[in-house]
Amino acid sequence: MRRLLAVLTALALAVFGAVVLVAYVHGADARAEAGAVLVPVLVVDTDVPAGTAAGDVAGSVSTVQVPQRLVATGAIGDLTEVAGLTTTATLLAGDQVMAARFGDPTVQSVGGAPVVPAGMQEVSLSLDPQRAVGGALAPGDRVGVYISAAGTDPTAAPRPGTDLAVGQVLVTRVSGGSESAALAVAGTGTAVTVTLALGQADAATVIGGMELGTVWLSLQSSAVSADTSGDSTAQTTGANQ
Repeated sequence: MRRLLAVLTALALAVFGAVVLVAYVHGADARAEAGAVLVPVLVVDTDVPAGTAAGDVAGSVSTVQVPQRLVATGAIGDLTEVAGLTTTATLLAGDQVMAARFGDPTVQSVGGAPVVPAGMQEVSLSLDPQRAVGGALAPGDRVGVYISAAGTDPTAAPRPGTDLAVGQVLVTRVSGGSESAALAVAGTGTAVTVTLALGQADAATVIGGMELGTVWLSLQSSAVSADTSGDSTAQTTGANQ
């Protein structure tokens, strides 16, 4: 009987000690949180797909006060910090919203291709390599579209001219082209198909140039060094001016 009482007493003491220890630990955590510096951070409530504009993310996130030591590097507390940008990766529920997951929609990519800006449409041109910067163009580059107006009588005045029809146009895809620079210069390489993001009026101008005249592309800025502050729909000067 005494042994049974001793065992029960030891068990009770062990349980009591465990309860006291857990309570102490919880109290320590509470005291630590009470003395911590809290920082407002946006946290994802529901998954946000890649390519979503920052202005459309607001309904899928909420602001949470987080101890400064738990704030992830690059986390933001207000969507104004990424205004005008779009998500370049899926934002997962429970994650803190990171500035690094947003980028300029005109140069950032989703699935390997630049995001086509809202209101734009894609137009593909098949050109000889020398008319497409030797076939060296890449997605994200910015090009100028020069159009030479067709003339029925080359001896008549004024002679057909060449003008910059559209400038700073975003290249979204490139396929084909010659691997030999010498062949590209000679114009004997494989045709290059370049897809451009254009507004409606500029798309009509470029398509008209392909149908009624000739088109030549110039590299204005590469994907690596492009100035993303520019507008991809530079003013049309007209192919026949």
